[in-house]
Amino acid sequence: MDGVEPSAIDDLGLSITELNKLRSRLQHAIDKGPLPSLQFAVARYGKLALFETLGGADNKTRYTIFSCTKPVVAAAIWRLMGEHLIDIETPVSHYIPGFAENGKWDITVEQVLCHTCGFPRAPLSAPQWWTRAGRIAAMRRWRLNWEPGSRMEYHPLSAHWVLAELIECVSGVVYREYLRANIIAPLGLSDLRLGVAVQDQWDIAPLQCVGTPPTAVEIQALFGSARDWRNAVDQSLLMFNEPEVRALGVPGGGAVSTAADMALFYQGLMRNTGSLWRPQVLADATGRVRVEFADPMTGAPANYGLGVVIAGDDKYSPYRGMGTRVSGRAFGHQGIGGQVAWGDPVSGISFCLLTNGLDANPLRSAQLCAAASNRAGASGRIIDRH
Repeated sequence: MDGVEPSAIDDLGLSITELNKLRSRLQHAIDKGPLPSLQFAVARYGKLALFETLGGADNKTRYTIFSCTKPVVAAAIWRLMGEHLIDIETPVSHYIPGFAENGKWDITVEQVLCHTCGFPRAPLSAPQWWTRAGRIAAMRRWRLNWEPGSRMEYHPLSAHWVLAELIECVSGVVYREYLRANIIAPLGLSDLRLGVAVQDQWDIAPLQCVGTPPTAVEIQALFGSARDWRNAVDQSLLMFNEPEVRALGVPGGGAVSTAADMALFYQGLMRNTGSLWRPQVLADATGRVRVEFADPMTGAPANYGLGVVIAGDDKYSPYRGMGTRVSGRAFGHQGIGGQVAWGDPVSGISFCLLTNGLDANPLRSAQLCAAASNRAGASGRIIDRH
């Protein structure tokens, strides 16, 4: 296996047999198609155990991680909470003057982190997003789709533009630089970045639209009923290939990383490396389910903490991307197109899977994430670290 020594795996209490099953499942996905490449990593007890790339790329390749970006941004909010610069029960409008317009005066920071704030598809794109003034002006114009706090609906990009502005308002530092200086650099992560200068983008795998949409039979088998489904990949996602967009650093989904850095990011969270976070804040953010509203995409309880999804002990844990072989305390996030990253505080294992293939069949992507997560989760045995 690339990026791993058998003795290191044994020292970390990981099963080479199970890790070989993980690799075999992912190699099958490459061989069968339609993914052009994928990269995966397993870490435990603060150390990287396995790091490998399959298909047309290598371990130096970085990937657009889409919504796996969201916990990275949330981690900055947790840091600011611990410094008493942000109170999640306080309305956003307290920090961002003008945000209150059009009925948004009492939306709290917590609701923004938990996707219950009521503006899931609020528009913010070019040319407004190129400047801070343009972004704030766009937010002022946003209107609500439903009453904040009354339901959960995934906010792909809008909520995290608000979080980025909160970071800038209370810290006085551009959100990209705040993340780099206060989260990414202290954790020693050299490949994870939100906002990559054009001259430094040579190692990022270009996104490709691949595959065909799910059949009616596949949809029926998974959901138990027929559902409408789009017949093509969302071509707008290819904007993340544009050098200017990569340099901007879209906070809801624009970070790039290797799978190794993302696995180690979750090790940093689970171990509170460098005491970056106030322990009570970190434990609450990643360990307490705050949102049990049904996710309209899956019908399952959303199980959101503060910016992360918590696996939970119910029958719906497979819908949350982490499979069934992690503990109920595992937390993480999926990204569109087949990305997933998580950490399990019970086993100490963290895992990340990334790809540059935007599969038109999201059911296949979800099944691959769950299958890979199952094998990663099954790879550990409890050992005495003392």
